[in-house]
Amino acid sequence: MKKQNTDNQEVKDKNETVNAEAENTESTTSADNMTEQESDPADNMSEQKPAEEQIDWRDQYIRLQAEFDNFRKRTLREKMELIQSGGSDVLKSILPILDDMQRATAASEKSDDITALREGERLVVQKFIDTLRQLRVVEIEALDAPFDENLHEAVARFAAGEDKKGKVIDVIERGYMLGDKVLRFAKVVVGE
Repeated sequence: MKKQNTDNQEVKDKNETVNAEAENTESTTSADNMTEQESDPADNMSEQKPAEEQIDWRDQYIRLQAEFDNFRKRTLREKMELIQSGGSDVLKSILPILDDMQRATAASEKSDDITALREGERLVVQKFIDTLRQLRVVEIEALDAPFDENLHEAVARFAAGEDKKGKVIDVIERGYMLGDKVLRFAKVVVGE
């Protein structure tokens, strides 16, 4: 009987230990639940933070978009001003040549000396060529050069013998380049 009481006591002790562990687990679980419930306001705060960040990002996006729009408008305005002022610079450089041509015309009406008039014309033409050169406009050399479709425009073909085959034998209209860009193709006659 004593042994049975001891065994019963051990079973009771084990049950009490199991019950105590269960209570500890429940209290831990309820404490975890309490911290989760307490953390819910933090979750609400974290939900508010993304909303505020979203508003900040939206504001930044709108500002960047406005800045880019202003940049685009300013660039277009500057481009238009450059085009207008670039044309005025060219015209200003050509005006002295116009003055020389008007003087030459007035002198030709008063003078009968043809050699002096021709010399005056040559000087005006040379001044015009120099002005174009300063503006980086140069004539395309075409006469007796091999035909190049990137520089020349063939308006006719003419039988000119074996030594002139594929070469420019006459220039109808001179061509000009601005730097590396063709302003006007040279109109030429090509030998066959």
